Amino acid sequence: MASSTTDHQHHVLSSFGKASGEFDLDEVERPLLNGAHPTEDYSLLSCIVPFLFPALGGLLFGYDIGATSSATLSIQSPTLSGTTWYDLSSVEVGLISSGSLYGALIGSVLAFNVADFLGRRKELIAAAIFYLAGALITAIGPNFVIMMIGRFIFGIGIGLAMHAAPMYIAETAPSHIRGRLISLKEFFIVIGMVIGYAIGSFLVNVIAGWRYMYGLSSPLSVIMAIGMWWLPDSPRWLLLCAIQGKGNVPDLRENAISCMCRLRGRAVSDTASQQVDEIMAELSLAGELNNVSTTEMFRGKYLKALVIGCGLVLFQQITGQPSVLYYAASILKSAGFSAASDATRVSILLGFFKLIMTGVAVLVVDKLGRRPLLLGGVSGMVISLLFLGAYYTFLGDAPAIAVVGLLLYVGCYQLSYGPIGWLMISEIFPLRMRGRGISLAVLMNFGANALVTFAFSPLKDLIGAGAVFFMFGGIAVLSLVFIFFIIPETKGLTLEEIEAML
Repeated sequence: MASSTTDHQHHVLSSFGKASGEFDLDEVERPLLNGAHPTEDYSLLSCIVPFLFPALGGLLFGYDIGATSSATLSIQSPTLSGTTWYDLSSVEVGLISSGSLYGALIGSVLAFNVADFLGRRKELIAAAIFYLAGALITAIGPNFVIMMIGRFIFGIGIGLAMHAAPMYIAETAPSHIRGRLISLKEFFIVIGMVIGYAIGSFLVNVIAGWRYMYGLSSPLSVIMAIGMWWLPDSPRWLLLCAIQGKGNVPDLRENAISCMCRLRGRAVSDTASQQVDEIMAELSLAGELNNVSTTEMFRGKYLKALVIGCGLVLFQQITGQPSVLYYAASILKSAGFSAASDATRVSILLGFFKLIMTGVAVLVVDKLGRRPLLLGGVSGMVISLLFLGAYYTFLGDAPAIAVVGLLLYVGCYQLSYGPIGWLMISEIFPLRMRGRGISLAVLMNFGANALVTFAFSPLKDLIGAGAVFFMFGGIAVLSLVFIFFIIPETKGLTLEEIEAML
């Protein structure tokens, strides 16, 4: 069986060699087996542009979070709502806030089935179309039901974008700055939140301001769609199609070389051809020749990748991130940082702090590595959750403790789980299951987010806020154990080398 697989690998590689007229299997395999990296020739501008348009998908996700916090206030105002149905129940308000989240769950399920068929670029174009349609329907919705349909459609765009954007960025970025670029996507999410909070604060006292809040995301959706239409396909996705027999091998190889040149800002050259052939050789040496079956996803290196990816995004949510942010405004108000009536400005303050700490993570992730940031950041989260638990249980007259706990939690989260969770799920999955694997991880992320958001209030009423934060602290300790024993370091490695490491 091993001999047959090797013959198949050499046959596919030979097809690439014949297409180029100069490709020698032994010359390519030898340096790869000795741990050499493919030569990566690029210009800075050529890295920024392929990152920017996919990252708009994250910015729109963040903007929705920020804008919705003010939109729910605007739509319930008897004088400013601009509707006859402003008198909403708590359930209806909750549905407005979480409607896009449920759509994102459906988007994640759709991505599982269509990601490898459409490719990363087309999936991002589809996400932009859902963003645009959802924003417009929400903004012009004549009643609650139509508005909720718009929120749900917008959420499908979130699910597709948060699935495809890290894949496209990871597969097109030079390996030694890949962490920085993918972490910048989290930076864009936080920028979107700050913009949403700021616009919401400005429009919250305008008649029908909530319609403008949601409608203002539509121009960015159009820019994202046009940008992704202009960008090339991921060369790695094209090579995946080639080795799985989904097209003519020489044509797909030439297309991959052309896309690589466009991504690196260079004319077609021998360097691009060599990069494509080296990536192909690494994929073949890793056994990436057949379609991965559903049962195979839960065995060997594929199971290990699922445990790493899904475990990270699960702990990202069940360590309390949605709940801590839920209490942020009340904690800052109790410490006198803001007038009790000005929740939107409190949110902007917190958003700027998140932005600063995410920027720090972006600057150091490719220097320090993924594991040190995760271990250090989550350790800080444990301490912060103990502070918050102590405040609500024993120290109710010392709000400074709660403020320190809140800021420490937000800062440490943005240094660790915030950007690195999304970074590692884009790195850790082997190419032929990357689409499905990231889809499952994104589904796990949004599902856990919804569960924590839903369960927090009942748990708070049942056992008290202090006990809930202590519980989150205990879960964070378990996540530290998971990181220490399970999570590998991927700094500086190509995606193919990460796969070989698994």
